[in-house]
Amino acid sequence: MRRLFPVTDMTAAGTPAPDTTAASDREWSLDELADAYAYPAEAASAPWLRANMVSSLDGAGQHDGRSQPLSSEADMRIFGTLRALADVVVVGAETVRLEGYRPARAREAFAARRAAAGQGPAPVIAVVTASLDLDFSLPLFTEPLVPTLVLTGAASSPERRAEAERAGAEVVIAGDGPGVEPERAVAALAERGLRRQLTEGGPRLLGQFVAAGVLDELCLTVSPTMTAGGAQRIAGGPSVEVPKRFAVASVLEQDGFLFTRYRRI
Repeated sequence: MRRLFPVTDMTAAGTPAPDTTAASDREWSLDELADAYAYPAEAASAPWLRANMVSSLDGAGQHDGRSQPLSSEADMRIFGTLRALADVVVVGAETVRLEGYRPARAREAFAARRAAAGQGPAPVIAVVTASLDLDFSLPLFTEPLVPTLVLTGAASSPERRAEAERAGAEVVIAGDGPGVEPERAVAALAERGLRRQLTEGGPRLLGQFVAAGVLDELCLTVSPTMTAGGAQRIAGGPSVEVPKRFAVASVLEQDGFLFTRYRRI
């Protein structure tokens, strides 16, 4: 079953949502998904940070250290669409290590849309790291379509920063200590024209963005699975003093998976 629940009749861009309220056996087209998940108009001039995460029914953000066991074919189509709409994908170093990140690729289905928005052929990958404990021989650093960014702090290892640059990455300082300050990371990317920002976690990085109050939107897939155990939630780290409120923007459903979108109030 495939439905768009009428929580709202507007997409992120402020245009009418596609008419998909009737159940259907066909999958969503990429154009339908791109329209439904379009960045808001303000992202053309100011940074807009959205997160894309998946959670089991009992709150697990991963299983055996990876998110893939909670995912589905429709979830991966939305995952690819969100990447194709973004200027930059921001990801923590631990997620790069665990998920085996590779460079973003150009996709013909989104080429015209990206060109019309003034975007390059594929989003930039930006890795957030304090230790720079990364394998710089991986294709993410040596073979990207566009150079990978390494976001780190001014007090991080100069030797590791130099190694990253030798591998072809561009190092961006976004903090005074060894680590990255979320507000400065968002601003540093926007200064490079990378305003349509997407983070795919992991939980610790998302928790930092939430605590700093810079997360504008959460795209959360609710997986119809139960995992039990002690898996981490989608956001970790210290608790915020007052819970952050978000409003529902849209809900899609397919095969029991709920594809929700929330915007900061």
